Amino acid sequence: MIDLYSWTTPNGRKVSIALEEMGIDYEPHAIDIGKGQQFTPEFLAISPNNKIPAIVERETGFHLMESGAILLWLSEKCGKFMPDDRWQAMEWLMWQMGGFGPMLGQAHHFLRYNPEKSDYASERYGNEARRLYRVLDRHLQGRDFMVGDYSIVDMATWPWASRFEWQQIDLTEFPNVCDWYLRIADRPAVQRGYDVPKFVNPIPRP
Repeated sequence: MIDLYSWTTPNGRKVSIALEEMGIDYEPHAIDIGKGQQFTPEFLAISPNNKIPAIVERETGFHLMESGAILLWLSEKCGKFMPDDRWQAMEWLMWQMGGFGPMLGQAHHFLRYNPEKSDYASERYGNEARRLYRVLDRHLQGRDFMVGDYSIVDMATWPWASRFEWQQIDLTEFPNVCDWYLRIADRPAVQRGYDVPKFVNPIPRP
C-alpha cells in the first residue's frame, strides 16, 4: 500500500496516473498547497523540499519525494512502463523535468496568474512554451508515444500538456502533440488519476 501525498497539479497528477496505470493500491492524501499544508512538520518529514508529490510505502516506511524519482521507483517496483531503450527514456524524462515542466510552470505564472505584470516575462515564457511544444511535436512525428510504447515518460509529460489553455497554447497547431495528447486522455487510468486527490474539472480537450 502506497500513501500518496499530492494536489491537483501536473506534478501531482503524474504519480496518481502512474499508480492507476500500474494497478498499485494507494491511498491519496490531499496537501492543499494554497493553504500552505506543504510546510507542516509532518509533510516536511517525508518531503524536505516542501513540494508535492511524495509517497510512503506503508509496509516499510520508505518515502520518496520528486515526481521523476517516484515514477522511476514505481516503474522498477512493478516492472512496467519502462521502455526497452532505457537511456532514451531517461533523456526525455530529464527533458520534461528540466524544461517542459519548469518552463510551462513559469508560463502559468506570468500568463495566467499575473497577466500584464511583466511584458518581458510573458513574452519570454510564452515563446519558450511554444518552442518546447515544437520540440515535442517534431519528436512525435511518426510515433504514438514519446519512447516506444506508452511509458512513464508519457505519464510525466502529459499532465503538463493538459494545461495547454493556461499556457495560451492551441494544441491543434501541433498536430502530433494533439494526437498524442488525445490518445492518452482517452485512457481510463489517466482519467481516474487526473481526478486525484479531488475532482477539479474534466480533462481539457482541444
